[in-house]
Order: sequence, then structure tokens, then C-alpha cells
Amino acid sequence: MKQSASKAVIGLLVLGGLSGCSAHPEPIVDTKGVDMSRYETDLEECSAYAEQIHMEKGVAKGAAGGAVVGAATGAISGNAAEGAGYGGIWGATRSGLEADDDKQLVVKRCLRGRGYKVLN
Repeated sequence: MKQSASKAVIGLLVLGGLSGCSAHPEPIVDTKGVDMSRYETDLEECSAYAEQIHMEKGVAKGAAGGAVVGAATGAISGNAAEGAGYGGIWGATRSGLEADDDKQLVVKRCLRGRGYKVLN
């Protein structure tokens, strides 16, 4: 029983950490000849577009999908519940990271569309 409780705590920490964070780094922009006050405004607006990607939904779907695959894999080894727990954590983490990557792409594409030279 203690092992399943610790898995639940780990899962909640992973899900909470992913859904509440905005881990994407600032884009690296060539600032030569750039009006920095305008850039800050554009970056804010582009970041607002990126916030339209809701990480929570993707994380929840990833957790559910990972749990199903994990349970099936765990059933082969005789422990479907443990497999479901690990699969859920893996699926949530993977989906959260993909959503964060998508947010980064939105910001970079938006800035490029506004004429900035995004270097990363």
C-alpha cells in the first residue's frame, strides 16, 4: 500500500508541476537595429498567443493514454496497476513537454512573422 501511495504522490507532483509552469525559455533574437520597447510589446503579444495552448488537457490525455499502455504492459509482467501508474506518469510528462515545445514554436513563429530574426 505504501508503494502505491508514493506513486500517487509522484504522479501528482509531475502533473502539478507541468500544468502550472511555463518553462519555455525566452527566444533568442538578434537585437541589432531593434526597438527594444516595441520588441517587448511584440514578445508579450506573441506569448499571449502561446497561452492559448492548454497544457492541462494534453497532460490529462497523455496520462490516460500512458496508463492504458502501462496497464497492458504491466499485465504481461503480472502487475497491471504498477504499469498503469508508471505509464500515466510517463504519458503526462511527455504530453506536457510536447505542449511546452508547441508554445515555444508559437512565440518564435509569431516573432518571425513580425520581422524579427529569431536565432533559436
